[in-house]
Amino acid sequence: MYLDPDHPCLTDIALRKDLLALGHTDRSLARAVATGQLGKPRRGAYVDGALWAQLSREERYALRVRSALRQACVEAAATHVSALPFLDAPTWALSLEAVHTTRKDGRAGRREAGIKQHRGALEAGDLVVVGDIECAAPMRATLEVATMTGVEPALVVLNHFLHRGDFTAAEIRDRYENGMALWPDSLATDLVLRLGDPRIESAGESRTHYFLWRHHFPSPEPQFEVYDGPLLFAYLDFAFPDLGIWIEFDGKEKYLKFRRPGESVVDAVLREKQRESRVAELTGWRCIRITWADLADPVRLARRIRAVIEAAAAARR
Repeated sequence: MYLDPDHPCLTDIALRKDLLALGHTDRSLARAVATGQLGKPRRGAYVDGALWAQLSREERYALRVRSALRQACVEAAATHVSALPFLDAPTWALSLEAVHTTRKDGRAGRREAGIKQHRGALEAGDLVVVGDIECAAPMRATLEVATMTGVEPALVVLNHFLHRGDFTAAEIRDRYENGMALWPDSLATDLVLRLGDPRIESAGESRTHYFLWRHHFPSPEPQFEVYDGPLLFAYLDFAFPDLGIWIEFDGKEKYLKFRRPGESVVDAVLREKQRESRVAELTGWRCIRITWADLADPVRLARRIRAVIEAAAAARR
C-alpha cells in the first residue's frame, strides 16, 4: 500500500457521461465549476470543489492522471513521472504537464490532448495497483524517469526509493542491465545508478550530494554517526572526517517532520542549534548548513564551502 484509501489523490472522480445520466447538463456542470462546487481535473472529469481548492500541485496532477486513465479507450497504466504521486515519491523539478501512460497491449503509443502514450514491454512485477489504477512499480518508474529528465531529478527519485527499501541498488542495476540499457534516452541512467545511495533521506540531501559530486568535492560519508561516550548522539547528513567539517541540509520539512509533541518550530530550531554545538564539541569539526536557496546558486555555495575547508585546515595547522 503506497497511499491510504482516503488520500486526496484517490478521491472519487465523476465523468461527464455519468453526471449527465444523473440529470446534469453541460450548462449546470459549467456553472458548478464556476462557483467552486466542482473541480475539473481534466475535460469531462469532475471532483468535489472544496477538496480541489485545497489540493497541492502534485495532488491535482494525480487526479488528472486518474481522469485520463478512466477516459482512455485502451487498457493502460500510469508510468514515468505519472506514477510517482501514487507511489508517494517526490516530483522535484519534474514536469507535471503531460500525463504519461504505457499501453498494456504492447502497441505503439501516441500523443493526444495532454497524454503521452509509451510503448514498452511490461514484465512481471512492473505494475502495482494503487486505488483504482495500475501504475509503474517503483523500480520501473525510477528507470523511466531517468530517461526523461536530468541526472539530478532522477537521483532524487532513486534515493527516495532506495532509502525507503522498495528495492536495492543491486536489484535496480540488474533490471537496467538486463532489460532497459537499450531504451531510448537511457545513456545517463548508468550515472544516476552509480550516484544512488540508500543512506540519503530527502530530496534536499540528494541535491546536496549531487552538488558535491558535480563540483568535485571529496566523497562525503552520509548519515555519519557521532557518539557521546558509548551513546549514539547524532547522525550527520554529510561528514568529511579528514577535512574536519560536516554539512547539514536545512529544509522546512526537517523541522516539521522531527518536531516533538507540543514543540513549536522555533523550539525545534533551537534544539537543532544545541545539537550542532554539542557535535562540534565532540568532534572538533565545523558545520556548514545548506538551504534550498544555497543550492540555487551553486557557484557561490562552492566558494563558501571551499573557504570553510581552508579555514578548518589552517586552524588544524
